[in-house]
Amino acid sequence: MSNSVNGVGGSNRATTSVNGGGGPAVDKGVDYANYFCTYAFLYHQKEMLSDRVRMDAYFNAVFENKHHFHGKTVLDVGTGSGILAIWSAQAGARKVYAVEATKMAQHARELVKANKLQDIVEVIEGSMEDVTLPEKVDVIISEWMGYFLLRESMFDSVICARDRWLKPDGVMYPSHARMWLAPISSKLANQKMSDFDGTIDDWYNFVDETKTYYGVDMSIFTKPFTDEQRKYYLQTSLWNNLHPNQVIGEAGIIKEIDCLTATIADILDVRASISTSIFAEDTRFCGYAGWFDVHFRGSMQNPAQQEIELTTAPSEDFGTHWGQQVFLLHPPLSVGQDDELIIHVSMNRSQENHRLMEIDFGCEIRYSSGKLLPPFRNKFYIE
Repeated sequence: MSNSVNGVGGSNRATTSVNGGGGPAVDKGVDYANYFCTYAFLYHQKEMLSDRVRMDAYFNAVFENKHHFHGKTVLDVGTGSGILAIWSAQAGARKVYAVEATKMAQHARELVKANKLQDIVEVIEGSMEDVTLPEKVDVIISEWMGYFLLRESMFDSVICARDRWLKPDGVMYPSHARMWLAPISSKLANQKMSDFDGTIDDWYNFVDETKTYYGVDMSIFTKPFTDEQRKYYLQTSLWNNLHPNQVIGEAGIIKEIDCLTATIADILDVRASISTSIFAEDTRFCGYAGWFDVHFRGSMQNPAQQEIELTTAPSEDFGTHWGQQVFLLHPPLSVGQDDELIIHVSMNRSQENHRLMEIDFGCEIRYSSGKLLPPFRNKFYIE
């Protein structure tokens, strides 16, 4: 077992190392149970493979930019089913290292063989931080994006792979990413508040019945139960595929990432302030929606022949399996055309689970009449 980290070894096959670097140390057993194990199931792979927006973007990015792949070495970080590695080989790659941390690697290996590409694509089961390759690569390709881009923290592994294995003139697929935020109107706000009120009413009935029938007063748990349910119903973001008409103000960029230069420190704490004008007439400001897009541009030295974009913005046509993350206000606020929102965003990783996120919003509303609403703050959890 090689412990080399510079890729200048005598072997022509990849190995795994026990002292790989990149990112904060985590309990790998817990991390696997909470995160990686999901990707070991074909049903989960099928959901992603059925996402036409996702699939078309990667397919077009590879096959409309074959000059980045022909005769090159490629590293696929988190290969899953192996489809990106297969496309890279079909586009003319000389060698593809397809790294997968879960038992899905076994399925990927079978798929590669079924497509007669086993002489080009080498599937490696292991975490990216622990894998040692026999050479540097020309291209790193990965579908690392989670909800609102950064949930799952998989970009850490991509950064680790880039710093260890990408040649100085190499390219990243995707090369750039952006996070967007916009005010929305949604009936979900009323529904979630009704659900919360219902579960609290049910709790009080439970407390009364337990005391009446069993002689034990459970009211000591009322506050922690209420806090628990408030977090679940009112403070946890929702997955949704919004219609563009539900966006009531201009969207703003809260983070831009250059995948060739970004560090883990750059994404640990996302902070931004945006100003947005309401363009809908007499509507309800029910909360915020967050989404992302990624771009396949190559690099300054080696640009893409055809730039491709993958966006998860609200769409009238095809949504994506990412959808949008919705953060609901309780209660919603009445706003009108030309009212201005100043939104302050702070997003960082959960202390309990580095793959989950916590996000704080501060908001000021300047009405077109000149009235100023006092600033208010809300905290949410992306779980």
